[in-house]
Amino acid sequence: MIPTHVQNRRAAMPDDGEFAALTEPFRRELLAHCYRMLGSVDDAEDLVQETYLRAWRSYQAFEGRSSLRSWLYRIATNVCLTALERRDRRPLPSGIGGPSDDAGLSIGPAPDGVIWLQPAPDSWASSGAPDPAAVTSLRGSLRLALIVALQHLPPRQRAVLILRDVLDWRAAEVADLLDTTTAAVKSTLQRARAQLNAVAPAEDGVAEPREPDARVLLEGYMKAFENADVDALTRLLLEDATFEMPPFSEWLAGRKTIGQFASARIFGAPGTVRMVPTTANDQPAATAYRRADDGVYHAHAIHVLTTTSTGIARVVAFLDPGLFTTFGLPATLTPA
Repeated sequence: MIPTHVQNRRAAMPDDGEFAALTEPFRRELLAHCYRMLGSVDDAEDLVQETYLRAWRSYQAFEGRSSLRSWLYRIATNVCLTALERRDRRPLPSGIGGPSDDAGLSIGPAPDGVIWLQPAPDSWASSGAPDPAAVTSLRGSLRLALIVALQHLPPRQRAVLILRDVLDWRAAEVADLLDTTTAAVKSTLQRARAQLNAVAPAEDGVAEPREPDARVLLEGYMKAFENADVDALTRLLLEDATFEMPPFSEWLAGRKTIGQFASARIFGAPGTVRMVPTTANDQPAATAYRRADDGVYHAHAIHVLTTTSTGIARVVAFLDPGLFTTFGLPATLTPA
């Protein structure tokens, strides 16, 4: 028997205010869910919009047999699975070719058809969780290494692993969402975990620094860029550090090579770049603004750092000013 309050709700389509009040609290966690599935903040925003449109259109058919949150996740997951039928996985440059140790290499765009993975703001994992520990766990599930590894899984394996291991859904709940059996969910999860372990980058096992130490590394990195100080930059990097710059397909390996490349191809005069700290994918990050001829600093890149207890192991500098809007950052900074 359908509860009276559900019958009343089904009697008429909700107005926009009512529907928003009921569903908006779940938007950020749905964005994070779609991002884990597709590795793209642009796609995640589009698919969450599609999720809300479908939910609004079919709200009268919602019978309250599951929570509203679970119902929205059902719609979002199916929207993502449909989208993945038409999309290839999103890699980083390190996923399509080997590194270079030539500081004078020529850089160019990705091969035709390659669309890069994007970073995501930590704020997407900050709502919908019942306690601080859960928020920390959800943020950890946005780490770049994990998002990259997830892209190697077939779509349904990806969905099952995220729902079970990230969101902690029961096997029966996942089976109901995907219209399959509990046994099938358990089997799919086993295969997904094995595949994830096979493709997960080695950096997952690297000891991370304490929060104050990570902050010191980030501050030193920003200061090195602002001062165009190659020596300061290389002192922060591990000997085998890597540096990637999507949309360019080439990437660098080795502290010395990265320093030489930065000196020749990235750094200008001191003050050419201004850096603003942020966080992305549960990792320290910095937004880079480059000074134009008028003295105004324009959005240039978001640098996401993988830090260890002994230095910076990896930098992915996403050269996409369009990402600044997603991170709630201004497109320009006035001269200091």
